[in-house]
Amino acid sequence: MQKKLHLIFVLTFLVIAVPGFAQQTDSTKIQLKESPLPAKYLPYNNPMVKEDNDFVPNDRAGKQKLDDFQKDIMKKIADIYEMQVKAIKAEVGNDPLKAEKQITAALNSLQDLLDTYPEVQSDQRFSELYRSVMTEYRKFYGVKDSSQEVKGKIFAIQKELNSDNNDWIKEGYRLPNNITTTKSDIRLVQNRQVNRHLMYFTLKRPKVMQEWLKRADKYFPMMKRIFRQEGLPTELVHMAMVESGLNPRARSWAAAVGMWQFIRATGSMYGLEVNWWIDERRDPEKATHAAARHLKDLYNIWGDWYLAIANYNISPRGLKRAIRAAGKKDYWDALPYLPRETQGYVPGFIAATIIDKNRSEFGFKKDYDVKPYDYVVKEVAPLMPLDKLADAAGITTKKLKKYNPELLRWATPPGSKYPLKLPVGTKERFAENYKKIPKNKRSQNVAMHTVHRGETLGYIARKYGTSVRALYATNKNLSSTIYPGQKIVVPLAPGSNEKITVSHPTNQPRGHAYNSRKRAKAPANKAKLNYTVKQGDNIGYIAEWYDTRASHIRAWNGTSNRIYPGEKLVVYVPKSKKAYYSQVDDWSFSKKQQIEQEQRSGKDVTEAYLASASDTGGGVTHYTVRRNDTLIEIANSFGVTVSQIKKLNNLRGNRIYVGQKLRISTSD
Repeated sequence: MQKKLHLIFVLTFLVIAVPGFAQQTDSTKIQLKESPLPAKYLPYNNPMVKEDNDFVPNDRAGKQKLDDFQKDIMKKIADIYEMQVKAIKAEVGNDPLKAEKQITAALNSLQDLLDTYPEVQSDQRFSELYRSVMTEYRKFYGVKDSSQEVKGKIFAIQKELNSDNNDWIKEGYRLPNNITTTKSDIRLVQNRQVNRHLMYFTLKRPKVMQEWLKRADKYFPMMKRIFRQEGLPTELVHMAMVESGLNPRARSWAAAVGMWQFIRATGSMYGLEVNWWIDERRDPEKATHAAARHLKDLYNIWGDWYLAIANYNISPRGLKRAIRAAGKKDYWDALPYLPRETQGYVPGFIAATIIDKNRSEFGFKKDYDVKPYDYVVKEVAPLMPLDKLADAAGITTKKLKKYNPELLRWATPPGSKYPLKLPVGTKERFAENYKKIPKNKRSQNVAMHTVHRGETLGYIARKYGTSVRALYATNKNLSSTIYPGQKIVVPLAPGSNEKITVSHPTNQPRGHAYNSRKRAKAPANKAKLNYTVKQGDNIGYIAEWYDTRASHIRAWNGTSNRIYPGEKLVVYVPKSKKAYYSQVDDWSFSKKQQIEQEQRSGKDVTEAYLASASDTGGGVTHYTVRRNDTLIEIANSFGVTVSQIKKLNNLRGNRIYVGQKLRISTSD
């Protein structure tokens, strides 16, 4: 009531006072003076930000000068947003095939960006892009409780450690007496950053460290054996503590998986098989073999264990950028210029190592009476249901999956026999019961799916690990509109090309002549080309020019992101477009970028460029023979026959030479 009376009083005053003021100004000359208005900021209601977080204007907003590193990231983010828009438009146009193509392209590009620059995870723009792309992916495929979500307590722990909340820090913290830090192949320093982690693990979250030490008793004997075989310091196994909390099933929101948190591309480089059926990044033993070789490569690059460990958490380019800013090739000098996550990575590793080496001094048990990691193996047929195998072993399906964490589905993968891991002491019983499993209990390579209410083609495709395109190919006259009760034939996803191994990465070569960066096999139905690296090139650019993924180029060449002018790279392109891609190596950088811009605008540059290269007379184009070309490959790339090429060029045999100009008919 008081507020209403106050408002009435103010209004009454204005009604009386304003006319009087106007009368006074009739005879007075008013002088108006310009004065700059203060900057005003529109309110921004972000659902991801708490309401009590006031919007604080930043004087540097919009004025920051981007370096090449930041520009490269922003350019890739913009490209992915364009794919996202095309996917949405395709869905509006009721074109699920085109929508799936764009969603897949956006996901692949998103993963490529993460593979190339792991530190981009902390970038706000990337976080928003990731949410947008994943939302569209989940909508299209009908994913509710997606396996893409974060799994593992480690990520909440990392978030807490990387926050600005330091209320739990104890001033004047001192290490317990009689601890061991000198008996180590890697120097275990004590400084402010390490002390912060020691306090966190022993004062703030001792139960977390206790859980990790229990897992260490299980896994460390196996892990240290592998690191000794590779000639590496065994202290490095403690990295798996800060990576995943020694959790084989850990999965970050950025799709890093397993005890060693491999992203898919890096895992593939070190032989880990990942497909719809299995994910070897989740196998503790296989992933440890891959991690040991990866760390060996990183140490060979940096010659310093702190930098090698940091590089496990950040891209080489990001680490070099921090070193340049510091002006010294030293981790502790570069630390202030690293992302927040990497700033705490090496100190966390050192703290975990010190605690494990001095358990009693920090208040933990020396031994938690946990059985070391061990198992027996029995080969089983492909597509065997896991529940039937568990029954044969006399254990639960949950326990069977615990022994075989790489298995992702309800059955063993198709293809060759699968080496099933079983608890020690169950092999004989399992062998006897396995013979009694009826053959009709095994899964088939093709499934018949009955459509239920609310399902889409995208949902059905994802459920069986296939694509919408494959559903169209398998089901004649299939429409984008489906109805409950409709029967759809679904081809199951293929398994590995190689026989799954027991303890080593499936795609890792055997023997001492192992090259940790193994080259991937040549893809089917693709033409092989060579590209010579020029000054200013990087893997990302080359991938764009050949319309492929950066991870594919790395895998094909067994390399990392480090490439050098003059280096020869192998690329694989569609055979039908070889004539176009074979010219990329000869183009200037500006021309390649110009054509890439045209492609982003929606133009089919391959067809347009080949058309522009054709002769004006009689539907004929010219092609210059390149190294390793054959007549049959050239004919296939232009959609003509070998006899047509020979006739048009007066060739008697099949012999051609590098630099030879061939006339190719472009007439229908």
